[in-house]
Amino acid sequence: MTAIDPICKMEVDEKTAKFKSEYKGKTYYFCAPGCKKKFDSDPEKWSKA
Repeated sequence: MTAIDPICKMEVDEKTAKFKSEYKGKTYYFCAPGCKKKFDSDPEKWSKA
């Protein structure tokens, strides 16, 4: 299954994603550590993006 990185909008394979975060019961997947770090710094903003 494919997820969309909420920061850069790249497609990320949920099975192989190395970077992910949980926020309000939902899992977000990221293509790179920089995107995860940006999301983690303000998840409220990025979860609505």
